[in-house]
Amino acid sequence: MAEPQISKTYPVKPKHKPKPRTPKQTAESKYWSSFKTKQIPDLISSITSLTFSPTTPHSFAAAHSASLTLYNPQNKFSPTATISSFRDVVSSASFRCDGLLIAASDLSGLVQVFDVKTRTPLRKLRSHTRPARFVKYPVADKLHLVSGGDDAIVKYWDVSGETPIRDLLGHKDYVRCGDCSPVSADMFITGSYDHTVKLWDVRVKDSGSVMEVNHGKPVEDVIFLPSGGLIATAGGDSVKIWDLMGGGKMVYSMESHNKTVTSICVGKLGKDVGEEAQQYRILSVALDGYMKVFDYAKMKVTHSMRFPAPLMSVGFSPDCLTSVIGTSNGTIYAGRRKNKEDFEGGSDEELERPLSKYERRQKKLKALSSGDAGGLGPVEEPQVRVLKPTNFRYFHRGQGEKPSEGEYLVMRPRKVKLGEHDKLLKKFRHKEALVSVLGSKNPENAVAVMEELVARKKLLKCVSNLDTEELGLLLMFLQKHSTVPSYSGLLMGLTKKVLEMRAEDVRASDDLKGHIRNLKRSVEEEIRIQQSLQEIQGIISPLLRITGRR
Repeated sequence: MAEPQISKTYPVKPKHKPKPRTPKQTAESKYWSSFKTKQIPDLISSITSLTFSPTTPHSFAAAHSASLTLYNPQNKFSPTATISSFRDVVSSASFRCDGLLIAASDLSGLVQVFDVKTRTPLRKLRSHTRPARFVKYPVADKLHLVSGGDDAIVKYWDVSGETPIRDLLGHKDYVRCGDCSPVSADMFITGSYDHTVKLWDVRVKDSGSVMEVNHGKPVEDVIFLPSGGLIATAGGDSVKIWDLMGGGKMVYSMESHNKTVTSICVGKLGKDVGEEAQQYRILSVALDGYMKVFDYAKMKVTHSMRFPAPLMSVGFSPDCLTSVIGTSNGTIYAGRRKNKEDFEGGSDEELERPLSKYERRQKKLKALSSGDAGGLGPVEEPQVRVLKPTNFRYFHRGQGEKPSEGEYLVMRPRKVKLGEHDKLLKKFRHKEALVSVLGSKNPENAVAVMEELVARKKLLKCVSNLDTEELGLLLMFLQKHSTVPSYSGLLMGLTKKVLEMRAEDVRASDDLKGHIRNLKRSVEEEIRIQQSLQEIQGIISPLLRITGRR
């Protein structure tokens, strides 16, 4: 006759665990969260403009007060230069396509062109009679500039001659923003406080706009999307996408911000593989302190971040490694993401981490193989001998030895650790198992034991056999945890059964009466809380319905 096999015993766990309230982080959220944010404080006033250089290392310029500061993202965002030759607050800046020159406008109406390396002003363009609000270099055009200001005039400049080639008229209020087409150096768009966005073409002889769309609110920012056929406009609490190829038809309106959207830009997922690889997104910031990432292919917000101050400007580097956000209190939140070159060459974060013994050895071997050792020429990397089963050292390898390709790894089974209540349940000592977890600090174990006793149909029998002191422990546990939502389904029913079965014992003991009073008080408090929540829900639900209709 074969010997009976004893099944394995596992620790009891609660069946009804509380579900997390926060949704599971998506792959795209993990991507945007991988930008390690660093604060650049004390820039005196609000950051009105952030723009990236199109050439490596993709430095960015921040306009604050009457200064323009350039930062290097690859050197811990250290400032490389500061341009201070402005008479008024700097409103906008734009790099030329080769990254050698930068144009900036200020509230005095002056537009200046600077050499990035020497910081010397090369050209001063004077024509705006009111504050100049934006300046932009056309794509792949080194000789012209586009600017606009509070005089409601858009100017197309000849930089070398310091003269405006054409004054483009049509806006009826302040011109606050503009952008140049990524597919044509002769086309650009401008946004104004007259609620309109106009498309201009300098090849058209008259000074009128080619196309016009109405955003519905004062326009704070406009951008061309990478295809060149779509534009995005920001004004009020909404960001709208328009199809220029379709005659200026509105494609979608995103209204996820609660306050005025101040700036938008185009960001790109820098993943090499995956479903979201090399896809473009719209990044928007607003006075409510939120930065939103909008996928205009799926027409939904895919990520959101909260900052402690109103946001004024946003920028994203062409290499998808740096994102910067400017606030109204003079702080820049600059985020940097690691890439493969950072790991190989030693990024800032990687250099701060202490290297292991294996990494130090590999670094020395790499240095010897690539450089000169004592002037004797390059040294070849020594061959590491591969251990084989015929070698004695093969059988004396340590636990830190990593398995090579093709080897079968034998895992040692882990011993299951049982708690005191699990051991008592294994011996079918049900009452002792229940009493042992009632006094513990972990309510999950107590609920798990109760659920196991319910499955074995022994819980009520254990409750009937408890003495006065043990019954007090049970009532104290029910008073603390019976109103917890994840446990109330089991404990409320158990409380009712305990009061029915042990009513006489409760009347005979003053201690048990005190526990019953505490239990009644906690239940009444929970009822009051639920009633208050219902009143709040009644107030909020009409507001949510109104918001859903918008």
